[in-house]
Amino acid sequence: MRRRPLAAAVLAVLAMLVAATCAAASSRQSHALRLVKVASGLDSPVQAVFAPGVPGTMYVVEQTGLVRVVKGGKVQAQPFLDVRKKIVSGGEQGLLGLAFAPDYAKSRQFVVDYTDTNGDTRVMRYQSDGTKALPSSARQLLFVDQPYPNHNGGMVAYGPDKQVYVGMGDGGSGGDPENRAQNPSSRLGKILRLDPAKPGAAPKMVALGVRNPWRFSFDTANGDLWIGDVGQGSIEEVDHVKWPLVGLLNFGWDVYEGRSSFESKPLGPGRYVPPVAQYPHSEGCSITGGYVYRGSQVPAAKGRYFYGDYCSGTIWSLRLAGSAATGIRKEPITVRGLTSFGQDAAGELYLVGGDAVYRLAG
Repeated sequence: MRRRPLAAAVLAVLAMLVAATCAAASSRQSHALRLVKVASGLDSPVQAVFAPGVPGTMYVVEQTGLVRVVKGGKVQAQPFLDVRKKIVSGGEQGLLGLAFAPDYAKSRQFVVDYTDTNGDTRVMRYQSDGTKALPSSARQLLFVDQPYPNHNGGMVAYGPDKQVYVGMGDGGSGGDPENRAQNPSSRLGKILRLDPAKPGAAPKMVALGVRNPWRFSFDTANGDLWIGDVGQGSIEEVDHVKWPLVGLLNFGWDVYEGRSSFESKPLGPGRYVPPVAQYPHSEGCSITGGYVYRGSQVPAAKGRYFYGDYCSGTIWSLRLAGSAATGIRKEPITVRGLTSFGQDAAGELYLVGGDAVYRLAG
């Protein structure tokens, strides 16, 4: 009669040991993340992009006006695109975003977002010959007058619906002094949707209430939208909306900064969407939104959304449980001057900062 309790106790101890071993292995796995440098010697890189149907090639957006081609870790002498004479660069201005059409292998179309020589935002559609952009193919999809030289947004991305989504900051200065983000009559402080087949057509307002959405992405597994929205003086936030995007959305700025009240006034139109995650300025000062990892080379990262901070270089990741963030963790890697993340066709993750581009590795 005494052997059964003893056996049960032994089994319980063994179970605890196995659980502890698995937990330790999981912890070691999560902290085995590292960065591999894949390109360097770049001039103010702000984005790493991969074109559908063009394997082995990375396109790096330089804020100063070039899109550089990287093959085998080497920056090619001939740029893919040169708009240096069309832009003003410095601070938060310049060539800020690039997105290739989902059918790029056939259409050769892509879009860029830049601040022109007057400091205003232009989203332009181009075509390439497969090697470089054709300047004569340029067509304007969007023009937005910018009242200040900061908070220009700059992210462009094709959504699962093959439409172009554009992130517009609130126009700048501090605290959204003209209350543009909550004003549906302004294109500033918004996420806009454009039909790339209709240059000059009026954009569709998808969301309002963003301050400066510095990098957003659509999850390649389910289409969900993830946004890193830069805060004012206290809080940086991560926003998430399930695909499809139904109705007008409102991310709250400048009534809210993160989940905290910022200005006492009513919200504008749209369904209020609070952030799923945030961090204070004791941990950084300017969020850089990223991607959900869908690659195969780093099992510990699978299904996690990665984001980071431009100032501190800290990298975080999280999972989503329903509509709530869970398992938020600070990763054992840093990138000073983190300006962007990138994702290749295989779902592998890239990080851009300083003069270099890195790949996430295990």
